[in-house]
Amino acid sequence: MKFIDEASIKVYAGDGGNGAATFRREKYEPDGGPSGGDGGRGGSIFVQADRNLNTLVDYRYTRVFRAERGENGRGADCYGKGGEDMLLRVPVGTVITDKATGQVIADLAEHDQKTLLAKGGAGGLGNIHFKSSTNRAPRQTTNGEEGEQLDLYLELKVLADVGLLGMPNAGKSTFIRSVSAAKPKVADYPFTTLHPNLGVVRVDTNRSFVIADVPGLIEGAAEGAGLGHQFLRHLSRTSLLLHIVDIAPFDENVDPVQEARAIAEELRKYDEDLYNKPRWLILNKFDVVPEDERDQRRVDFLKKFGWDAPCFCISAISGEGCQSLVYAIMDHLEQHKHEVSIS
Repeated sequence: MKFIDEASIKVYAGDGGNGAATFRREKYEPDGGPSGGDGGRGGSIFVQADRNLNTLVDYRYTRVFRAERGENGRGADCYGKGGEDMLLRVPVGTVITDKATGQVIADLAEHDQKTLLAKGGAGGLGNIHFKSSTNRAPRQTTNGEEGEQLDLYLELKVLADVGLLGMPNAGKSTFIRSVSAAKPKVADYPFTTLHPNLGVVRVDTNRSFVIADVPGLIEGAAEGAGLGHQFLRHLSRTSLLLHIVDIAPFDENVDPVQEARAIAEELRKYDEDLYNKPRWLILNKFDVVPEDERDQRRVDFLKKFGWDAPCFCISAISGEGCQSLVYAIMDHLEQHKHEVSIS
């Protein structure tokens, strides 16, 4: 299935039914009083998060949703039937914004979380509400109210604890395959990852975390180069970013330090908050570096890059160093959750 992570839709709640103006005309009451019932309320539109969905593809092709209108009131004090409510299901992690105001209407971060999007209109009043001692044959009624109408923007932000950053072919997909059961495409050409992949990393029986792999960035992504920033939103909910760098590129003209700086700059251009998230440097493909050169290669890179945060050296394809990295990530996430719970 094609991965769709954003969509624009319009929702129209149902209008309320109109009130009726009728009078009782029965066999023994030819001049009975007013008997017009109220109109039914219009159907409302709700949205609910569903963990069994993983894309917004249903909303890419069907863009308009209308709830049922309330029935008009009838005689003999009969009220009109209310319109059926409409329920839209979206993946967990969907954020819904009112395009007119920019206000976030719903941030559905939990399974079965439900929110009202558009409220149906109230039904109109029948003439039974207007009778009085001085107005025994009222013909006044009110029409039903219009239902709410909204132009909405749906944006899916996948829920993950850890996000992977890096140039195309830095080894992000190989890493997620190495530490989890996820099987993203791996090949020897750029942009093999075309949509986010999620993997569950099980550290032991009762400890695990979710890791997200997004398409690689390249320099100039802010200006539309490569796949741009369209998938970086999926890293906004993460607690930790892993910046994976190819320490031994096949092209001798490629400078790993320059590439790492380019990724950091693109991240800063996209979102300052995302740039300031905890970020670890992961130097990948150390298996192709001779053992007697590895320490010096690491020292030279860190000195030139000017990095003082955590750094790990791994080989995603062989698994070397991955296990110790996984344990370090789990410890960091548990510490973060502890600090959040205290605050």
